[in-house]
Amino acid sequence: MIRQYTSQDINSVLDIWLTSSIKAHDFVPAEFWVSQVDNMRDIYIPASKTYVADLDSKVVGFYSLYENMLAAIFVSPEYQGKGIGKLLIAHAKEQCPVLTLNVYTENVASYQFYLSQGFTVISEQVCEHTGHMEYTMSSNT
Repeated sequence: MIRQYTSQDINSVLDIWLTSSIKAHDFVPAEFWVSQVDNMRDIYIPASKTYVADLDSKVVGFYSLYENMLAAIFVSPEYQGKGIGKLLIAHAKEQCPVLTLNVYTENVASYQFYLSQGFTVISEQVCEHTGHMEYTMSSNT
């Protein structure tokens, strides 16, 4: 179900990222996320180690690691709440036992999810890209 990303997955990954980002971050204008699609495709995904959740030959979620940072983890909205995010987190912890991540303080659902998966807040700061507050969380506490 979870496998290493291949270049054939890019359109699915970008679609999941954009759709989920707009839904989860309704406090940030959708245009910001749309403006970041090229950077995701050309910079962030290639620079990261990415894995996808594949269900019946369809990519339904993914995560990206950049060193020990969980740089992205997204599940397609229609597949959220089915345990896929938990599987992705568990897989990421197998790849890198000590993970850090950033989550917007206003993204309460994701924040609560990370707490439920054993992450704790280690700092709080302003996101340089959006100006919104975010937590840095770690799995090693």
